[in-house]
Amino acid sequence: MLPKKPSQIVFMLIMAFGISIIMCAVVTAVNTGTDFGYLNRFFSAWIYALPTAVIAAFTLAPIVRKFADKITK
Repeated sequence: MLPKKPSQIVFMLIMAFGISIIMCAVVTAVNTGTDFGYLNRFFSAWIYALPTAVIAAFTLAPIVRKFADKITK
C-alpha cells in the first residue's frame, strides 16, 4: 500500500490512464473502423493520448477544483 499523501497524484494518473484508453478506443473505432488493423491503429494513437491525458489532468485539476469550489459554496 502507498501512503495517503500521494493519493491525489495516483488518482489523477489512474484516471488519465483509463480515460485515455476509453477515448482513444472510441475515437479510433469511429474514425477508422474495427477491422483487422484496429489494434495497431489504437496503440499508435494511444502512445500520444496517454501523455496528453496525464499533462491535461495535472494542468486542469487545480483550475477545475478552484472553479468547482466557487460554484458549490
